[in-house]
Amino acid sequence: MNSAVRGKAEIDILLLEDSPTDAELVQHALRRGGPGFKVEHVDNKRAFIHRIEQRVPDLILSDFSLPTIDGYTALAIAQEKCPDVPLIFVTGTLGEEVAIETLKKGATDYVLKHRLARLVPSVQRALREAKERTGRRHAQEQLRRSHKQLRTLSVHLQHVREEEQIRIAREVHDELGQSLTGLKLQLTWLASRLPKQSRLLHDKTRSMAAHIDETIQAVRRIATELRPGVLDTAGLLAALEWQANQFQTQTGIICEVKAEMKETLWDQELNTAFFRIFQEALTNVIRHAKATKVEVRLAEAGGQVVLEVKDNGRGISEAKIHNTKSIGLLGIRERAALLGGILRIKGERGQGTTLTARIPKTSMARARLHSHENSHH
Repeated sequence: MNSAVRGKAEIDILLLEDSPTDAELVQHALRRGGPGFKVEHVDNKRAFIHRIEQRVPDLILSDFSLPTIDGYTALAIAQEKCPDVPLIFVTGTLGEEVAIETLKKGATDYVLKHRLARLVPSVQRALREAKERTGRRHAQEQLRRSHKQLRTLSVHLQHVREEEQIRIAREVHDELGQSLTGLKLQLTWLASRLPKQSRLLHDKTRSMAAHIDETIQAVRRIATELRPGVLDTAGLLAALEWQANQFQTQTGIICEVKAEMKETLWDQELNTAFFRIFQEALTNVIRHAKATKVEVRLAEAGGQVVLEVKDNGRGISEAKIHNTKSIGLLGIRERAALLGGILRIKGERGQGTTLTARIPKTSMARARLHSHENSHH
C-alpha cells in the first residue's frame, strides 16, 4: 500500500452517495485496495454537513448528482469547512466540460463508476499530495514564524545599536570634550606664567593650544556623526537640513530640502530610520551618482511618512538596484521593512536616481519593540 496510506492506521473516508448499491460497490473497490480504509456513508446534504462538522475526514468521495445536493455545492461546503481535505467525485457520467470545471473549482480528481479500478490509485495519489501540501504549509509557516522572530530581533538590535551610539556620543562629547577643555585652560594658565622672553616656549604652547582646539572639533564631529543631537531635540526635518548642509559643504553638491509637513518630532525609531536612510542615500550619491544637485522632499500621505531623495546624476541600473552585494541598499531596505515600510529606487540612464522611502507613522514593529522593552522593566 502507498506510504501516504501506511502513515496512518486507518484512512477516514467520507462517502456522499444516495445509491446504496453504488455505495457498496465503492466500498468494495476500496476494500480490494487494502485494509487501511474506513468508510462512512451518508446520502444527503444535512448528514454530509453534520459529519464534517463532527469529525473532519481524511478524504471525501462524492457522487456528482444527488436529490438533495449537487457536486458543486458539496465541493463548496467541503472547501469552506475542511479546505485541506481532498475531494474526489465518483460518478456515473460526467461531461468533459463539467469535469474540467470541477477540477478548476478545487476537486482533486474524478472517477467514473464503471471504472472503479482507478479509485484506489486516485485515492492514494490524493492522500499523498495532501500530505505533501500539509508538509509544505507547515514548513512555510515555520519559515514565516522564524522570519517574524528575526525581524523582531533585528528591530531590537537596531534599537540597541542606536541607544549605544547615543551613549557613546554623549560620553565622547561630555567626557572627552570637558577633559580637553580643562587641558586647554591649564595650558593657557601655564603659558601666562612663562617668561616673556621665552619665545620658543610661547610658540610651543600656542601650537599645543591649536592642536587641542582641533581635537575638540574632531571630538564634536565624531559625537555628531554617531548621533546628531538635533535629531532628538528639534526633529527629523531639522536633522535632514543639518545633514544636507554638511553634505553640501563637504562635497559642493547642491542639496535642497523641502518639507510638506510641519510636525516632524516623532518617536525615536521613526526619526532614526529616515535619518539613516537619508545618510545612506547621500553616501550613494557621493560614490556613484556623479550628480551636481540633490532634491529632498519630506511629506505625509495616507498615514505614511514619505522621504524622497532625487539626484540629477547618471542614474542607477536595475542590476545595481537588485544587487544582493549592495550592503548599503540592503541595509536601508531592511531598516524600512523593519518598521512596516517600503523602499523603492528608480533610475534612468542620464536622468538621475530617485529613492523613495515610505514608513507608517504607527508601526506594528515599533509597538512590538516597546512591548518587548516594557516586559523587561
